[in-house]
Amino acid sequence: MNYTGPKIRNSRKLGIALTPKARKYMERKPHPPGQHGGTKRRGKLSVYGQQLFEKQKLRLQFNIHERQMSNYFKKAARLTGNTGDVLLQILESRLDAVVFRSGMARSMASARQFVNHGHFSVNGKPVNVPSYLVKPNDTVSVREKSRKMEAFQEAVRAAVPPPYISLSKADFSVKFLYLPPREEVPVICEIPLVIEYYSR
Repeated sequence: MNYTGPKIRNSRKLGIALTPKARKYMERKPHPPGQHGGTKRRGKLSVYGQQLFEKQKLRLQFNIHERQMSNYFKKAARLTGNTGDVLLQILESRLDAVVFRSGMARSMASARQFVNHGHFSVNGKPVNVPSYLVKPNDTVSVREKSRKMEAFQEAVRAAVPPPYISLSKADFSVKFLYLPPREEVPVICEIPLVIEYYSR
């Protein structure tokens, strides 16, 4: 189940735009939410508070619930390599994340909705599960019956995917080239603090 709470309020609280609408709103009101958001000084966060804050930033950028994030951490901890980097690679492999990063959706929430509604296929097979993990060299494409939708027509024209995703505008498809290193993932978060939070 995806997060359905107040995304603009959370964007202002975290200091990052979770949706295009939040980005526009934050240009006018860049301070935290609340009556005294523009004037009240924030107290210094404890070590635990900093870890929790960064964990919330990461979780909300991927629009997933706490149980999912905890399970992804446990999976990353079992795999070989830096746990923080592996955790990000797992999150970036989610089908809704690939759709969003490719430019086929304006936000992670809309990418999740598009996948739920059956607009995408992976290697030619319909997939409507946002948490489906895409593997390197898998091809994700907009299904034939959905390509005439204005949302996808506009998205493909304006799409600028990251290096680990190759976009083919002619057939509305993207190829997930490889698991991305941390420096290529456009996530605003102190990953080591997230790992410390879950390692308590």
